[in-house]
Amino acid sequence: LLFQSFIQYFLTYFTQLMGQKIIYDLRVQIFSHIQKLALRFFDKTPIGRLVTRTTNDVEALNELFSSGIVMVFSDIFIILWILIFMFFMSWDLSLVTLSVLPILIYATFLFRKKVREAYRDVRFHLARLNSYMQEHVTGMSIVQIFTKEKDELKNFSGINADHKKANIASIFYYAVFFPVVEILSSLAIALIIWYGGGQVIQDAMTIGVLFAFIQYTEMFFRPIRDLSEKYNIMQTAMASSERIFKLLDNKTFIKNPEHPKDLKKIKGEIEFKNVWFSYNPEEYVLKNVSLKINPGESVALVGHTGAGKTSIINILTRFYDIQKGQILVDGYDITEIDKRDLRKFISIVLQDVVLFSGTIKSNISLNSPDITDEKIIEAARIVGADKFIEKLPNKYDEEVKEKGATLSVGQKQLISFARALAYNPQVLILDEATSSIDTESEILIQKAIEKLLVGRTSIIVAHRLSTIQKADKIVVLHKGEIREIGTHQDLLAKQGIYYKLYQLQYKDQEVIKAT
Repeated sequence: LLFQSFIQYFLTYFTQLMGQKIIYDLRVQIFSHIQKLALRFFDKTPIGRLVTRTTNDVEALNELFSSGIVMVFSDIFIILWILIFMFFMSWDLSLVTLSVLPILIYATFLFRKKVREAYRDVRFHLARLNSYMQEHVTGMSIVQIFTKEKDELKNFSGINADHKKANIASIFYYAVFFPVVEILSSLAIALIIWYGGGQVIQDAMTIGVLFAFIQYTEMFFRPIRDLSEKYNIMQTAMASSERIFKLLDNKTFIKNPEHPKDLKKIKGEIEFKNVWFSYNPEEYVLKNVSLKINPGESVALVGHTGAGKTSIINILTRFYDIQKGQILVDGYDITEIDKRDLRKFISIVLQDVVLFSGTIKSNISLNSPDITDEKIIEAARIVGADKFIEKLPNKYDEEVKEKGATLSVGQKQLISFARALAYNPQVLILDEATSSIDTESEILIQKAIEKLLVGRTSIIVAHRLSTIQKADKIVVLHKGEIREIGTHQDLLAKQGIYYKLYQLQYKDQEVIKAT
């Protein structure tokens, strides 16, 4: 009894341990793979779907790995041993017992086909459910301000109903399959009694052998019943694994060169040579762009919405690859440089600030061991973020909620600036960085930017023309093409597109001045 208890403990503990280790490794592999995918993949994939793959779909494999797969081997082992004993006792009764197997195999084949489709639907609708939840919780302020709660609840109920129907369909097939196994088990025993009874009457078999065979048949079908339950778990796991491996097989990568150039440091010279770029085939958002930025030079990109300003940032950082032309950094084609090495020299401040759950300190350093507390405090001081941080109860250790919910838009932007500076980049990119900051904060930022741009190559994307007047070079983009290049005064003198943009923004001020 003690030995049996020990074996049971050993089997339970180590099968669960094996399952958890497999699930852990799989989740890590999925997350690592997702991090390597290009932004082009995320443009077309809902976040909720990826969350489902990493959580729900992996969890569906947990039961299979932790208990199901081990018990399957155990059941198969029992079935084989019982078959050996049955054939040893009476081969003809064994064949009678196995005569129902073709029906069972056919039923299993039908069940597998139907239930796999049902479980695929379950995983699909679960991903829809997660995506909808994520999207609408994130945008709850919009839902509430436009009083769309009832409409969104109706939409959610519809998606939830589809998920319920898919689950009911999978339950239906399982509910049909399990009684089929029971009926076939009873049919096998009935055939043994019919055939074996005739053999006993003819004195060709003893009644003891017949009863023994009935017992063996019941023992034979017991693990088959267990297997039918495990088969249901297996089909759930198979549907999940299909989707997981479909994600892992996705190769939407920005490819690294086989033999990358070894860059220890860069001066910051950037050159675009006849660059053509499109997000969708043949729909070019940048057309024949040629531009040279000298080391330490500040260049501003202006133009109407959709002119291609942010696209230039995206291709310089290799978030996307260009279709034609070349982009050079210090004379090296960026496709010949390791992505990590290239991005190591670039810091970027976006219009939509991304903050992670943690502390202000961790959001500035991103937990880099190279960035000390002194560097964090200095970066915050330069951009003026220290003024509000020092007023917080825990200062730099103040907790940051998801997406920086407890901070104002301007405060989040200042933290984003401090993050960019802490990494001491050779190239600094500001993509509409001051658009969300109030006038007082903008004055502080402008003073900080002036200090920061000294000795650094900088690219500034801006709608507010007041923020770029001191730039060394202003590049005017229109419909994906460079139309004008020059200083603020040069471009005003040309009275072209930049002049019109300036007039649109400042005509009210000009009227006031004139009066």
